[in-house]
Amino acid sequence: MTRDRNLEIARLQKEIGDHIGIGADSLVFNFEDTPEKRVKLHLITINPRHNQSFLFHATEGTDRLDALREMLEYVRTYKERTSSYTVQWSARGENVLNTSYFRAKNVLEALDKLFYDRDPNSITVFSVILNPIT
Repeated sequence: MTRDRNLEIARLQKEIGDHIGIGADSLVFNFEDTPEKRVKLHLITINPRHNQSFLFHATEGTDRLDALREMLEYVRTYKERTSSYTVQWSARGENVLNTSYFRAKNVLEALDKLFYDRDPNSITVFSVILNPIT
């Protein structure tokens, strides 16, 4: 990877974070190679209040830069293409009700983002609400 490529990756990651409005310490850019010789990018948010991570969105590209460009395109327009959901949940063994917010096409996608990369039995969902359009 060349220096210019690394700078472009850093620039795209910063621009994505700026569009979302979350600091760099609350975003994880998780790249993985697919069997089809492509790169899948899972953008993960970290909530410091309850110390949990959630999927923001996943994209795919021919390489890391392409996947990041796809993610930037998504974050530029996702509010017009998705609905806002409020999910109330609790981690197993804890008596604390947490509230998280997701942008998704539908309720199933919102729950997929909540349960991303975790044991489905580790969280109890109490409610999922489609928020009014603002």
